[in-house]
Amino acid sequence: MAIKVEVFSTSTCPHCPAAIEAAQKAKDKFGEAIDVESVKIDDPNSPENIQRANDYQIMAVPTIVIEGEVAFLGAPSDDDLINYIESLL
Repeated sequence: MAIKVEVFSTSTCPHCPAAIEAAQKAKDKFGEAIDVESVKIDDPNSPENIQRANDYQIMAVPTIVIEGEVAFLGAPSDDDLINYIESLL
């Protein structure tokens, strides 16, 4: 079963693109071993995303949740995220 990686972000956050890019690089490296989802909490068409952020008690973006646990607050380096995921495989 693939490791679930959720990247919580907003459309106005200047640091969120780096977090999303790090997650994409991890996906490129690990392929089907991980499932990456970008969760925009300010998307008016997806109010359930706000609830998901509340469920994890996310107070700032970007936040990366891995396997249901907050793993990174802020944008991690590509290597930090890849190393963290690698430790779970």
